[in-house]
Amino acid sequence: MKVISRAEIEKILPTLDPIPAIEQGFREYSAGKCIVPPIGELLMDKGEVHIKYGCIKGEDYYVIKIASGFYGNPKIGLPTSNGMMVLSSQNTGEVIAVLHDECILTDIRTAIAGAIAAKYLAPKTISAIGVVGTGVQARLQVEYLRTVTDCRNIVVWGRDAEKLVAYRNEMRAGGFTVTATMDMAELCATCNLIVTTTPSHAPLIAADMIRPGTHITAMGSDTVEKQELDVEILARADLVVSDSIDQSQTRGEIHKAREAGKITDGDLVELGTIIEKGVGRTSEDQITIADLTGVAVQDIKIAEAVYLACL
Repeated sequence: MKVISRAEIEKILPTLDPIPAIEQGFREYSAGKCIVPPIGELLMDKGEVHIKYGCIKGEDYYVIKIASGFYGNPKIGLPTSNGMMVLSSQNTGEVIAVLHDECILTDIRTAIAGAIAAKYLAPKTISAIGVVGTGVQARLQVEYLRTVTDCRNIVVWGRDAEKLVAYRNEMRAGGFTVTATMDMAELCATCNLIVTTTPSHAPLIAADMIRPGTHITAMGSDTVEKQELDVEILARADLVVSDSIDQSQTRGEIHKAREAGKITDGDLVELGTIIEKGVGRTSEDQITIADLTGVAVQDIKIAEAVYLACL
């Protein structure tokens, strides 16, 4: 059994391009080629732990991933996220490798999914990228959007002035033009690609803030309690895309909108289906939403890529 540390993983990642593999993973998932059981979840007072696991039928490996989020950790000098991925043989059950990534692979595969969603759903001309939140995903989502757009204008929203300043300074150093705001209406009025990245339990964006031609990638709401979008936004959208319609029964923005009677499964398309067809947005005036709750197939693809690169 091979143990791969975060330090090793960080050296390997710049040599990899896992985007095509993760696109293929979404395709295989929507084609019914994967076994992905319901997410295991441990919700505690100070944090939460998600267990995602699965395999692609006929391939060599299966993966079990443990990822945690403890949102008070920065106050005591610790990162919010932690975790690991275990890669095992589909043929024998032997553990082949433990990727002690401390959640960096989950962070990256999540950002890649956002870039893939934008590739198929965002308008051709992006005026500005709206980022809701100031954490790890608020940074990584924008970095991976470099692969699908040349827009470098960011409007970032947050509740904490110090975190907004830190985000603005860091992203400006990375070549972006950044405007920080505590006014969500300002962000929505300026941006036609919006990424929401917070663990909010109440809607942050109201329906009347969203203009025609806007794409929203919502990836913060990955439990039954979390919500970033007013359900009416999904009701008004021209296209609502889920990474997993099965998972959206119990989590994410789609779950909240379904619970409110605003949408049904008939209103949804899976991301893998969009990728397979090669067609998402069909008009620059459409409002499109990608609700990403995170699917184990992403973990399978990125864990396998890192392991094979170590051989």
